[in-house]
Amino acid sequence: MPSITIDGIALDVAEGSTILDAARAAGIRIPTLCFLKERSAIASCRVCVVDVEGLDQPVPSCATPVQDGMKVTTSSPRIEAYRRITLELIIADHGLDSTNYCFSCDKNGACELQAVCREYGVLESPFEAAQKREPVRDENPFLAYDPNLCIRCQRCVGACNDAARNHSLGTAKRGVRTLIEAPFGADWRATDCESCGNCAQACPTGALTEKRRATYRSWETERVRTTCPHCGVGCQLDLVVKDGAIVDAEAAPGPSNQGLLCVKGRSASFDFVDAPDRIRTPLVKNRETGEFEPATWDEALDLVARRFTELRDAHGGESLAAFACSRSTNEDIYLFQKMARIVLQTNNVDCCARV
Repeated sequence: MPSITIDGIALDVAEGSTILDAARAAGIRIPTLCFLKERSAIASCRVCVVDVEGLDQPVPSCATPVQDGMKVTTSSPRIEAYRRITLELIIADHGLDSTNYCFSCDKNGACELQAVCREYGVLESPFEAAQKREPVRDENPFLAYDPNLCIRCQRCVGACNDAARNHSLGTAKRGVRTLIEAPFGADWRATDCESCGNCAQACPTGALTEKRRATYRSWETERVRTTCPHCGVGCQLDLVVKDGAIVDAEAAPGPSNQGLLCVKGRSASFDFVDAPDRIRTPLVKNRETGEFEPATWDEALDLVARRFTELRDAHGGESLAAFACSRSTNEDIYLFQKMARIVLQTNNVDCCARV
């Protein structure tokens, strides 16, 4: 196990760890923009550079393995100056120095680039933009890509290809003209894209966003951790709540999903809660008119219990089947099958949850 020193703190770290891994494990913050733990580091942003004793130039902490006896400095006047210049180069093509871009951006207030620039006092760039303005691509029904806000960190590519393993994104062109595109320049609608949104959540800026994000700003919302109500995997997610209504869902770290969501978990796990056509009171059909009429819970439950009892007594328990909704909790479904087997006397029990 290598022994290293970071900012004067002696650490024993696991073999194969990077400097960034070791620093985070010790609670030492190093800023990053391109790093995504679900994929191999590409060290494209150079914001995470640190000084290593014995080396002339700063090295990217996300891609530099630790070595026994290594002495690392994560913050110094030289490192901070290096990071500021790097940020100035990034925002030269990003438009952060234009007030209109930040105010109109859907990611305003939740942008990682904005936060790091504020931390280092970088509010404008002395460099001229090298990239011409590109049109926004929004042919995907759920996602929009603004190349002018892209910092070419390729986190979206890593999230799609390495984490979600859909391989629907890649890069085109080179240098400051690099664009995020579908492989071979294909239309996104012609790829295997599942619209899971993991690429948009990985994006540190407002370059790649979900279209429904335009309905809120981060400072207007709060997040509530919960479990996805669909299949049996039990993915963790954060419900984004604005004015008491759920407006979005974001993947959260969990043992089963590792910070990822499928399209159902991200786009179909909350809209039914406040749906205007949601049934909020029991309905019982009037046999004379054939219309459903509101009833109390006692009336509805008494009717259901009486009719199921009649059917069980007349035709036997195996004439009945119980089908549970996947949006129920595990505890509710357990009680549901218990009732079916003991009260209805049937083993015909199933649930629509499928992995």
